[in-house]
Amino acid sequence: MSTSERRLGLLERLAEGPVICAEGYLFELERRGYLQAGAFVPEVVLEHPEEVTQLHRQFVHAGSDVVEAFTYYAHREKLRVIGKEAALEQINRQALKLAKEVAEETGTLFAGNICNTNVYEFGNEEAARQARAMFEEQVGWAFEAGVDFVIGETFSYAEEALIALEVIKQAGLPAVITLAFHQAPETREGWSAAESCKRLADAGADVVGLNCIRGPRTMMPLLEEIVPAVNVPVAALPVPYRTHPEEPSFQSLRDPDYEDLPSGRPFPTALDPFTCNRYEISDFTREAYDLGVRYFGVCCGAAPHHIRSMAEALGRTPHASRYSADMSRHAFLGSDPALREQNVAYKSEL
Repeated sequence: MSTSERRLGLLERLAEGPVICAEGYLFELERRGYLQAGAFVPEVVLEHPEEVTQLHRQFVHAGSDVVEAFTYYAHREKLRVIGKEAALEQINRQALKLAKEVAEETGTLFAGNICNTNVYEFGNEEAARQARAMFEEQVGWAFEAGVDFVIGETFSYAEEALIALEVIKQAGLPAVITLAFHQAPETREGWSAAESCKRLADAGADVVGLNCIRGPRTMMPLLEEIVPAVNVPVAALPVPYRTHPEEPSFQSLRDPDYEDLPSGRPFPTALDPFTCNRYEISDFTREAYDLGVRYFGVCCGAAPHHIRSMAEALGRTPHASRYSADMSRHAFLGSDPALREQNVAYKSEL
């Protein structure tokens, strides 16, 4: 990126074209053996910071415009469950530090992150107060770290998202707020996707939309409702799994070919058979762009090749595109004249 591009903030970049924000740190670091599924607490930022830094760099290499601090689920409630509340501030500050370093070296945007608190309950004033307090401490650390904006994500209660938005705006920061829809096509309060996002946009969110839980196929119908309902950029960050109308969330997926799963369902550690290939992510990206979506990403389950496919579908050539597939050189399936005919002729036998 040029020096002038590095000075552009989120809204300025969105005014020029789409923005890609790679997510999926929880699942990718769990797959690599540095984070425990179940608790899903990002202690890895303290225990193996080099792995977090490496993944930040790999996502940027693949085409991400944003380095998002790995503070997802690094909140008081999650740490209480595993008895490590004392590490709350240290985890948040370290995650922000790691992300900031990569953002500065690559000229990308630096984002803070907050998410569903798991304490919020609709209509419960004390739960709302606790959630607000949790947002305030995390947003406060993000503000002190100098983030360009804050992402509030994976809210299945739109009211909780509104509280998060209020805290972010009180800090004077741009806010990207994304909701997560489970099997039902409405929030846990019973609000539609369009109504929820309109309320968020009207309350001052700079970007609204959806992330996580639903794969491309079952997220798209909700995006079709949201885009015409709001006057701010819309975000789409599906999980890279083949959810479908009968099983619209990745928690609801069932695998008929394997029955001996520890939890009785593929989520979260046996979703491999449902993983979208890179071409499916490209197809989703083009369709969502044509619909009007302008803020993109892939959530839990994402790997750098998914982000590269998303970037290429938007007409970009990130550094990782140097290694995009060129099957013309494959010994058996290729077409390059330098290949041996005996192997090319054998391709139907493979």
